[in-house]
Amino acid sequence: MRVSEVMTRGVECIRPDATLQEAAAKMKSLDIGPLPVCDNDRLVGMVTDRDITVRATAEGEAPNDVRVRDVMTPEVIYCFEDALVADAALMQQEQVRRLLVLNRDKRLVGIASLGDLAVETGDEQLAGGTLEGVSEPNRSNR
Repeated sequence: MRVSEVMTRGVECIRPDATLQEAAAKMKSLDIGPLPVCDNDRLVGMVTDRDITVRATAEGEAPNDVRVRDVMTPEVIYCFEDALVADAALMQQEQVRRLLVLNRDKRLVGIASLGDLAVETGDEQLAGGTLEGVSEPNRSNR
């Protein structure tokens, strides 16, 4: 089974020059926590509700004064839409719960979550193993 068969399509992005207030409002309206950051149709990062809280709000920054680029994570873990679902288990080693999905032109076409792996594939062992790996304490200094 390919990642394109289980991913969620129609993922919305935010621009790197948008304010954190705009990002938070978009997250609220879409009822999501992670938001891909795209510049001219190219993926340049990811911003999460936690990024906004920890990297800006906790530092006393005003949401209308700080730009998404200032708190986003530029190193994004992704896979290609034609990858096998088993390959998406790289979520485990990278300890991410959501994996951005690109086409071969490196354009964002979807997102795959642990839930997508579990529900759509019916492979409880794959999903369980991935969840276990993602849930382990972070071993890196990120």
